Amino acid sequence: MASEDQNHAIHAASSSTSEEGPISNPWKPQGWRFWLILASLCLLVFVASLDGSIIIIALPLISRELNAAGNYIWIANSFLLAQTVIQPLCAQLCNIFGRRNPMLVSIAIFALGSGLAGGATTTSMMIAGRTIQGLGSGGILMLVELVICDLVPLRQRGTYLGMVMSGGAFGAILGPVVGGALATANWRWIFYMNLPICAVVLPAIAWLLRVQYTKEPTWMRALSRIDWIGSFIFIGSSCSILLGLVFGGSQYPWSSWRVILPLVLGFLGGVGFLFYEGSAFCKDPSVPLRIFNNRTSVAGFYIIFISSITLQWVCLMYPLYFQGVRWTTPLRSGVDFIPFQVFLIIISVVAGVLLTQFGSYRPLHFFGFALGMLGTGLNTTLSRHTSTPVWVVYQAICASGQALLTSTILPAIMASLSEEDVAAATGVYSFLRSFGWVWGLTLPGVIFNSRFDYSSSQISDTDARHLLQNGGAYEAAGSGYVKSFPPVVQDQVVDTYVDALRIVWIVAIALSATGMFVVFVEKHISLRQDLDTKFGLDTKGEKGDVNAELAQGDADRAESK
Repeated sequence: MASEDQNHAIHAASSSTSEEGPISNPWKPQGWRFWLILASLCLLVFVASLDGSIIIIALPLISRELNAAGNYIWIANSFLLAQTVIQPLCAQLCNIFGRRNPMLVSIAIFALGSGLAGGATTTSMMIAGRTIQGLGSGGILMLVELVICDLVPLRQRGTYLGMVMSGGAFGAILGPVVGGALATANWRWIFYMNLPICAVVLPAIAWLLRVQYTKEPTWMRALSRIDWIGSFIFIGSSCSILLGLVFGGSQYPWSSWRVILPLVLGFLGGVGFLFYEGSAFCKDPSVPLRIFNNRTSVAGFYIIFISSITLQWVCLMYPLYFQGVRWTTPLRSGVDFIPFQVFLIIISVVAGVLLTQFGSYRPLHFFGFALGMLGTGLNTTLSRHTSTPVWVVYQAICASGQALLTSTILPAIMASLSEEDVAAATGVYSFLRSFGWVWGLTLPGVIFNSRFDYSSSQISDTDARHLLQNGGAYEAAGSGYVKSFPPVVQDQVVDTYVDALRIVWIVAIALSATGMFVVFVEKHISLRQDLDTKFGLDTKGEKGDVNAELAQGDADRAESK
């Protein structure tokens, strides 16, 4: 196992400007292709994120039209499942076939899934369309960050990751609002609207994203490099875990063998996958174990997993607070949650700029978790009578904590790894982020339902108590159902909601505390200021291109020495 100090020394030796402190001789993109590619990436992330959140509002209407019955849960979850499991394999394909072709295929797959979902006449067709959409979305989200890593030196990546990921946050803001509007008019346009966007971005990426890579002499040689066995084990075990999480508490009790068996098999498969990847049988692993050989990368992977859980935690529980405690409509709760997304966008960009300017990621991670814990702790005081300015400030604090992490974790992971491992590390990073989102949707729901059932004894109306138990409280939020009870019972129900949410927020504080502890495991490593990649833009015959300018700058510095 290579030590982190050895890796650090290698990186320092390979970079002529790796000192700590404010950046000197900053890399500045000036090529027109760079900015057009960046704009295209922002649009792709916006569409992929919008599609992930837009269906929440329209799901009841879609389920009724397609007679989905109990299968409605798969209309939403098939997308997330497919998006999650495809990313490490996609990362390996990017090393074999370059970045451009996998990106084009991902966009085409996403467009195909959108068309199928928009034209769905049966539940099975809708689920198939959503699954295909998820495969395309997973590839897009991973590749966007990978392309940024190829185009921008490590020291500057936080700035551009913050800019691109802000498009995702903007999509999450508009998702519920646009979903509500389109569901009222024609829900099929929730999916059809992706087609003209993909029709614009696909040729733009084909034209702009011409990147260098080592092409295999034959297709057979290229296909032989794919980690078929490892990918099969990984996708199978990941799907098994995700199926257990989806089934648990919704279709089957958590104690059911239908939930326990997939979870156990999935975790055993995950262990088997790691053993296989490190064995002599795996010639070209999709997840090389060397990316886990130092404490900084391992800490970064844990931080992205935990921060993804807590991000979804907040995004799930705040609308529940608005709908279950303040009795707002689902659409109104989406509007009330806009302050969180706005601050997430702004502070993400600020965090990226700070990382670029000072090159230190540990303070940003520490204060990110500190603000997250503070905001979550303040959320425990939320009640029916909390004023609007107060919960807006609470949202701002929570969002600021999350934003300090959003654009700064991937550069921290890359600091201790070589550029050779950029694709594999980005694939694992993207997988853990999506995997964390699934846990962030599952855990708070389980805790909320369990605590609500425990505290529901204070509800004097027996019928109301029975209807709201076993997950009924979550489903009843925002429906106006509680308003049908006498005022005394209404107050009791709201108090039960408040008590259950308070416990949910307390558990979130504990999770964030583990992330803050892991920040101390990270080691400070100077972020490389030079761009050294085999997958940069192909600049033959072009003037003013980013990589050409960077190469010229390196030559000038060498000559001056």
